[in-house]
Amino acid sequence: MPGTNLTREEARTRAALLHVESYDIELDLGSARDGGTFRSTTVVRFSAATPGDSTFIDLVAPSVAEIVLNGEPLDPAHFADSRIALPGLLADNELRVVADCAYTNTGEGLHRFVDPVDGETYLYTQFEVPDARRVFANFEQPDLKAAFRFTVTVPAGWVVVSNSPTPEPSGEGDTRVWAFEPTPRMSTYITALVAGPYVGVFDEYTAGAQRVPLGVYCRPSLREFLDADAVFAVTKQGFDYFQEKFDFAYPFAKYDQLFVPEFNAGAMENAGAVTLRDQYVFRSKVTDASYEMRAATILHELAHMWFGDLVTMEWWNDLWLNESFATFAEAVCQAEAPGSKWPHSWTTFANQMKTWAYRQDQLPSTHPIMAEINDLEDVQVNFDGITYAKGASVLKQLVAYVGQDAFFQGVQAYFKRHAWGNTTLPDLLGALEEASGRDLKTWSKAWLETAGINVLRPELHLDGNGDIESFTVLQEAPALPAGARGEAVLRPHRIAVGLYDLVDGALVRTDRIELDVDGPRTEVPELVGRHRPAVLLLNDDDLSYAKVRLDEDSLAVVTEHLGAFTDSLPRALCWSSAWDMTRDGELATRDYLSLALSGLQGESDIGVVQSVQRQTKLALEMYADPAWREEGLQRWAAAAEEQLRAAAPGSDHQLAWARTLAAAARTDGQLGLLAGLLDGSEVVEGLAVDTDLRWTLLARLVATGRADDKAVNAELARDSTSSGQEHAASCRAARPTAAAKAEAWESVVESDTLTNYVQEAVIGGFQQADQRELLAPYAAKYFAAVKGIWETRSHEISQQIIVGLYPAYQVEQATVDATDAWLASADPAPALRRQVVEARAGIERALRAQAADRAAGAQG
Repeated sequence: MPGTNLTREEARTRAALLHVESYDIELDLGSARDGGTFRSTTVVRFSAATPGDSTFIDLVAPSVAEIVLNGEPLDPAHFADSRIALPGLLADNELRVVADCAYTNTGEGLHRFVDPVDGETYLYTQFEVPDARRVFANFEQPDLKAAFRFTVTVPAGWVVVSNSPTPEPSGEGDTRVWAFEPTPRMSTYITALVAGPYVGVFDEYTAGAQRVPLGVYCRPSLREFLDADAVFAVTKQGFDYFQEKFDFAYPFAKYDQLFVPEFNAGAMENAGAVTLRDQYVFRSKVTDASYEMRAATILHELAHMWFGDLVTMEWWNDLWLNESFATFAEAVCQAEAPGSKWPHSWTTFANQMKTWAYRQDQLPSTHPIMAEINDLEDVQVNFDGITYAKGASVLKQLVAYVGQDAFFQGVQAYFKRHAWGNTTLPDLLGALEEASGRDLKTWSKAWLETAGINVLRPELHLDGNGDIESFTVLQEAPALPAGARGEAVLRPHRIAVGLYDLVDGALVRTDRIELDVDGPRTEVPELVGRHRPAVLLLNDDDLSYAKVRLDEDSLAVVTEHLGAFTDSLPRALCWSSAWDMTRDGELATRDYLSLALSGLQGESDIGVVQSVQRQTKLALEMYADPAWREEGLQRWAAAAEEQLRAAAPGSDHQLAWARTLAAAARTDGQLGLLAGLLDGSEVVEGLAVDTDLRWTLLARLVATGRADDKAVNAELARDSTSSGQEHAASCRAARPTAAAKAEAWESVVESDTLTNYVQEAVIGGFQQADQRELLAPYAAKYFAAVKGIWETRSHEISQQIIVGLYPAYQVEQATVDATDAWLASADPAPALRRQVVEARAGIERALRAQAADRAAGAQG
């Protein structure tokens, strides 16, 4: 039985048979305030290449009231297993399906949310990958595009936004009808509806005669925090940059961006109606890194209007055509667009996106960028660091290889040739080959069709005067992790070698050599005879995708002077190298801590600061020798307090260190400071103890037993919003008692009533690194429950539980053994197996890192 799955072969067969013309979809959401189900009526018109054949249409719904194919009613029994069987097709067909579909609280399909501030109901759709079928019957695969006409009935006073321009509603009484014009041809997964008493702010993008209406929406309870002008400014920069580089006008009639509640992803590229998580409407002070991340997300989704919406992959194995390009586009736009506030975006990319890619590429589930996607379950776990970050890194390498002008010329030809259609890898490569004059087939084989990561190391010899006698770039291809498919390969790399010297206390680049690296050894004769600089940095400017190591002398200089680099990108590359060495057990956690304590004092890039803070916390909790861990945590907490007090009042660094201390505080004095900041008896000049920071302080006090339910309830009374409810749920799950853990576990595992965000909050509170003994009994419970969760919960909800509740803090061989026993006996579905195997790999890595840290401690 297929259940809600769909195989690639089924999709191919259906695509060869059908051509879909249009959908007319009527949704009656007049009873949305009551929840339950809603009436969905779909009329789809399509042709069949071979009349007389049979096929099926997809629908996930509690019940079907009517199925009429070409005027003939079909028995409701044709609806089974999330499909409606369609026998005896004609050359031209019309299908009418009337169903009762269900609202969700999982962020999939039509999500329903009630705002505790105003008691109003807010709806939005999220359809990627296969969830449009939760709202209307359709052929749920990306290559069966069609035009969509939505007619929606909602309570009076509501707003409805969809892919087409918003019409004036009609009707009287308690409901109104919103009848939208048909969309251009598009895939089912990028259609959208957002409905409720949302409020909007409006503007217009203009370029010559072009006029594109712009809208930004949110709930009324967030309106005071909505900085729409900033959102519009980034959006317009993106319009200017992308239209110039793509040489193709924005392809839709308007562009709305809607900040919606309880959104599972960062955002979704619905054509002309982008949905974004409403945490991007900042209700408390955040650092500039958060604004940069929001801008990157805005640009990512805007780039999707071309990459993904205008031109769409044929099947999900080419998902990278969407996501890798949008990720590359967001970074290059921020780096180059006139007036950009974040021209250092490649620093952020190196420090965050590539770190994500490197981690993903070393898991047993690693896969080529162009992945093998056999069915929908495969793709649902494939929105990962390879599809997004590695793919974008490889595109950056490709740009360095063919030149940016040729790259964008190829992209322009690609859009013009395939507008409103579906494509595969050869379509894009062909356009790039024509523009660049290069044969990219070998490049594609090496970079897009193989898995794994290379390591680049310098090998140099000096003469007696300190001059370089020889310099070689060594390339390694570590074996793929056990269980991964394929073999490790050496790849061609376009890299730069940066030469840095200390000048008046600053590390300044004195020269740069760009070269091609191919094979295990690449000599660099340009360096022979030069005096050895203080630092030799491979992959300077971060042109290629590879793990990079520093030679011993360079590492010593970087350890002492990391903050002295005058540019942020080489600092980020050195931070990334050090972090990767720590994860690989080549650098002891205690040495990484020393590097962090010295280097962060001179680090000006707030995004880098916050990344290193997160990584240091993870290293101490997971990779430190348990016998030394507490000493390391105390050093880190003491440094956080020192940096908090030393930071410029009101600065981003001050806020970042306040949050770090709130997560690390351990001594009575440190916890007393948190309590004092919360009740006002302690003041740090310039630090605004606002709503979100208050919850952060309280969470640590609750987790350490310094605050109780009364304090949580009092804080919730101050912040009786949906965010406040989520914070309170997390705090209650973090209480250091067996009863609190049992209550949290029951609410997530043994019940299915929590919304996606509240469940995520409970899981986050439940998993506390300082509560390993309280959590230990839940390892066996996890393995007893996890398969049933996968089989009975939706994808998003089950993935939250499977990944979030894995006994990750039980870093011991027994956890590995228990995982192996479960994998051997449970016969899990491939997607479930992948998630558990990835979690298991985290334990194995932590054990190796702990051994390395223990050995370093033994050596003194």
